[in-house]
Amino acid sequence: MRRLALAAVFATAAMALSSCGFTGIYDLPLPGGADLGDHPYRVRVQFKDVLDLVPQSGVKVNEVTVGRVDSIALAADGWTAEVTLLVNGGVDLPANALAQLRQSSLLGEKYVELSPPPTQASGKLADGALIPVDRTNRNTEVEEVLGALSMLLNGGGVEQLQTITKELNAATDGNETALRSLLGNVNTMVTTLDAGKDDIVRALDGVNRLASTLNAQKDRVADVVDNIGPGLQVLADQRHQLVTMLQSLDSLSGVAVDTVNKSQADLVADLKALTPTLQKLGEAGTNLPKSLELLLTFPFTDQAVKGVQGDYFNLYAKIDLNLQDIVDNLSRSRQNPLQDVPIVGQLTNGQTGVPANAPPRLPLPAMPSLPSLPVPSTSGNQHQPGLFDILLGGGA
Repeated sequence: MRRLALAAVFATAAMALSSCGFTGIYDLPLPGGADLGDHPYRVRVQFKDVLDLVPQSGVKVNEVTVGRVDSIALAADGWTAEVTLLVNGGVDLPANALAQLRQSSLLGEKYVELSPPPTQASGKLADGALIPVDRTNRNTEVEEVLGALSMLLNGGGVEQLQTITKELNAATDGNETALRSLLGNVNTMVTTLDAGKDDIVRALDGVNRLASTLNAQKDRVADVVDNIGPGLQVLADQRHQLVTMLQSLDSLSGVAVDTVNKSQADLVADLKALTPTLQKLGEAGTNLPKSLELLLTFPFTDQAVKGVQGDYFNLYAKIDLNLQDIVDNLSRSRQNPLQDVPIVGQLTNGQTGVPANAPPRLPLPAMPSLPSLPVPSTSGNQHQPGLFDILLGGGA
């Protein structure tokens, strides 16, 4: 009867466990495990390799256990492992937290360590968050180190190290001073590079931007390269003309230099001769603009406006346009500069300036004579006729 009772108890317990979804020993909580609190949240972490990590392993933050590994499965891509973690709800981590697979000691258990990023932490790690492969890592296994050492020892690596050591000793024997100088130069170079690392980074960023721009315009660059052939062919066909042009330019430059050298003294003398003129122009700098303003307002100056009550001027002028009077005024005041011109000589005396064998010319009809304008004279000084005096009939 006692055996039947124990069997009934075990059967009842088995049925209860199967109805609750019991999947194995990993569902049983371990003594001394992490305190998950009342509201833990789940975080999915993807690793390239989880090694021998098992469920119920610890999850630590700053070497403090804050959760446990709930399950390990294959990710949707079929190449990475996806580890589901249960973390205490009171643990605050940024949304871009890092996950690393570590080992408690040389031969200790594996656990997952969560940590904030070194810089630019943002957001908050919440329930259902995913830490992708690019933010996960793992330590090197002892087995991997021992395997690499075994391959080195068993594969003849020690003998190769011995050969390398002998060759290095032979190469450095007697060259200690040169090697010491080389190491000093290398130290200086590394120090200089370290001091200019910001400039190097900026240069690399600039090259990266240039490469991105060229990549975005690669179709245009290819089109230019394809179409530059005809242009280069034209340059090749005109190579002789281009060479001749450059040689002519070389000869022209020699002539120009020789001309400048020979005319240097005359140019300096001309500049020195211009000095008084420029100096006088500088002295008359304030009066010259005023004189020009007065010239533009002839015959009414700005002061004449003050004596006018209306809005316009009445001007009555009589201008003598008789060509004979103008020529007489020119010949009366000074030597006629046009006396050698045949037509002017014929107008003045009929023969002056006309060649002996010239054909006879018809006399020009005289223009009607108009009364000339009176030209005022300056009292006390003899008036010297000017251009307006001569043209308007007011000779000396």
